[in-house]
Amino acid sequence: MKLLYGVQATGNGHISRARALAPLLKQKGVEVTFLFSGRESKDFFDMEVFGDYKVKTGLTFQTKEGSLDVINTVRNVNLRQFKKDVNDLDLSQYDLIVSDFEPIVAWAAKKRDRECIGIGHQYAFSYDIPHHKNVLGSFLLKWFAPSNKRVGLHWYHFNHAILPPIIINHSALVKADPKKVLVYLPFENPKLMINTLNAVKHYDFIMHCKEIEPGKYGNVIVYSFGLESFQHNLGRCQSVLCNAGFELNSEALKLGRRILVKPLQGQMEQHSNVVVLEALELAHSATVLTAEVIEEWLETSKAVQIDYPDTAACLAQWLSEGAVEPISNVAEELWAEVDSFSANTCYDSAILN
Repeated sequence: MKLLYGVQATGNGHISRARALAPLLKQKGVEVTFLFSGRESKDFFDMEVFGDYKVKTGLTFQTKEGSLDVINTVRNVNLRQFKKDVNDLDLSQYDLIVSDFEPIVAWAAKKRDRECIGIGHQYAFSYDIPHHKNVLGSFLLKWFAPSNKRVGLHWYHFNHAILPPIIINHSALVKADPKKVLVYLPFENPKLMINTLNAVKHYDFIMHCKEIEPGKYGNVIVYSFGLESFQHNLGRCQSVLCNAGFELNSEALKLGRRILVKPLQGQMEQHSNVVVLEALELAHSATVLTAEVIEEWLETSKAVQIDYPDTAACLAQWLSEGAVEPISNVAEELWAEVDSFSANTCYDSAILN
């Protein structure tokens, strides 16, 4: 079986999901061609697992000082190149086409009337689930990377055929230090963030950032990007300070970490994630990160751990068999394994109304 797998590479979460699936699909004998868009080739790292992958320009968004920059986003869209990439993409050799919110693959499939399997967090919003109300955001979630077979992922199923998160397994965990905090805030000003963290005493902050030279800055240690170092630091930090994306927060919940999120302002998905995280009491959120806010969170919050099942292995099996089984069956099977979380149903009526 040959599979074309498109991955939106603007953030690392989509790549992380594909990274978890890649070796499993290979074990099943599925020949996968990965296509990444939304990031320059020079900014990819630790990509060996994807073999001879393709990189296209695609569509992405621009940010400024922790907010979505709509003007620069529109200004940087290259619709001519996007249309060319969609028209030039040869789908004839592939048995299955998958998009993790990647628009070139999704639109190429739509243009040729081919089935496109949308796998990712964004596809969960095609169901009636709690979310931040935003007309433009809802439109983009529907049409950015359209699919006619949707496999949504979320922290809870909300009584729909939504799957648990795809999470990379941490093979060698160290004991988490309650005084260490992992910081991953790629949309914030890193220099200002370091100054803020320096004002929070009695904690050590492990910050992954590409704009600041790696090194020690007071009680902040800056690391460059790298899969191995990031996973090691996530394993040894008891707390996680990050944006309100999906993948890192899923890993943090699986490991049982305290979480404080700051949503990317103007980005519907992240604001919607805050709605769910707070309603389910899985994490705290803040619209502005001050030393006082961070310190209060560290001193008063408690961690939540959810032992999510191996969604990646289940999906790899499903894809290798042609993706014919109803996804509702797959969802039911996976959520049945999340006993500790599923048993706590006291929030159901509140979050669904």
